Amino acid sequence: MLKIRKGDTIRVTKGKDKGKTGKVLAVYLSLEKALVEGINLAKKHKRQTRQEEKGGIVSIEMPLSIANIALICKSCNRPTRVGFSILKDGSKARICKACKEVL
Repeated sequence: MLKIRKGDTIRVTKGKDKGKTGKVLAVYLSLEKALVEGINLAKKHKRQTRQEEKGGIVSIEMPLSIANIALICKSCNRPTRVGFSILKDGSKARICKACKEVL
């Protein structure tokens, strides 16, 4: 089971974007990286391919290492470590290690 999933709100803990928050757009399991909205931007030179499309330098998001981000708990509203717990119905759930709430 994954600790960080698509749609989670995270905070960057290391690197040039330390302290910024964003929403996870995609998670790449084999690379152990996550693509976060508006974070870790890189410049890319883009050629005009169609008449109505513009060329030039554009900013795109690059994947971040999962080790450099922390999930933000909705109840305590701060970055937290993620644990797992088995619920009464037998299913597994992610929990906040600080406040013990289900994420």
